[in-house]
Amino acid sequence: MIEVRNLTKKYGDHTVVNHLNFTIEPGRIYGFLGPNGAGKSTTMNMITGCLAPTAGQVLIDGHDIYEDAVAARRCIGYLPEIPPVYPDMTPEEYLRFVAEAKGIKASAVFEEIYRVMEETDITDMRHRLIKNLSKGYKQRVGIAQAMLGEPKLIILDEPTVGLDPRQISGIRELISRLGQSRTIILSSHILAEVSAVCDHVMIINRGNLVASDTLENIRRDNMPENRIAMTVRANPDSIRTILSDIPGVIGYDIAGNPEDSNLFDIDIEVEADREIREALFFAFAEKHFAVRKLAKSELSLEEIFFRLTDASAVISDEEELYSAEGEEEEEPVCCVPAPDDREDGEETEEEEKHPSRFGRKKAVEEEYTPLFQAGKSDDKEDEQ
Repeated sequence: MIEVRNLTKKYGDHTVVNHLNFTIEPGRIYGFLGPNGAGKSTTMNMITGCLAPTAGQVLIDGHDIYEDAVAARRCIGYLPEIPPVYPDMTPEEYLRFVAEAKGIKASAVFEEIYRVMEETDITDMRHRLIKNLSKGYKQRVGIAQAMLGEPKLIILDEPTVGLDPRQISGIRELISRLGQSRTIILSSHILAEVSAVCDHVMIINRGNLVASDTLENIRRDNMPENRIAMTVRANPDSIRTILSDIPGVIGYDIAGNPEDSNLFDIDIEVEADREIREALFFAFAEKHFAVRKLAKSELSLEEIFFRLTDASAVISDEEELYSAEGEEEEEPVCCVPAPDDREDGEETEEEEKHPSRFGRKKAVEEEYTPLFQAGKSDDKEDEQ
């Protein structure tokens, strides 16, 4: 479905995305995970064609996102981190605007709008102004616009940011339901969100892909094989005495249990390929010390995430936006641009300063020629 080859983005000497290579297979939900500032949104913008890479290639269903942009974008539905909605429109009006911008046939627009509203459960809100909707419903409107035209791939960038627990649960259920018939890429820095809905996880850190597998395999590959966790009802001196007599114990840490002051948690380091759990159990039982827990140590999902991403060294959001020389990041091209009220050929001061940026915007507008021509004809009628 997607093939990313050597994808790179630099601002001066600062590398935001560093030679990414991965493949997205159809019919699965992918989690694109990483800390804030790791390069997730930059990668999403390049995959969708909203931001030009420094190097590399992105193929969407066999179409190059830059060489064959129109065909590639027809395969994609995209929800940026901030939903690109117009607050003074109703959901129905906004979805009609996006459907026309996407080139959906006029005879099919009505049916398509109501299909996506039904799937995202916003039909009852279709006549309310978007600015009066809750953030959860605004996110649903954003997902609905991404679904218009039945794209093969839906990309969601941080879809639950700023939502309350009930709204988060609703969005997760919606994503799981949509994933039954579509390929979805879900970008997030929230591990619980990715683990709840995704079949496959890709973890990015400082622009590098550090893991790509199912969550179960990532967990297994990062589990410590030579550590044992115990919780016993015994005093620290007795624990030390018992452990010193058991062959295979290299070292240990003893800590008080937060739930019971008479319990102690022990983290035991064991020689490689040595099984001592039975020996530990019988040694403590012989002294009549209750063993409340005895198992191989397991890292939490958060601990695995920290281990893979080295969170202390991750660049900040501000550093991602600026290069070492202080150059501002190129502004991504809006996927559904707003109509322009200026006269044909007239350039603003900003366009003169940044010709390449606004050249890309004009290229996108040309892709949606029918919509903009319709808008201009309406303006002329109004003047008459």
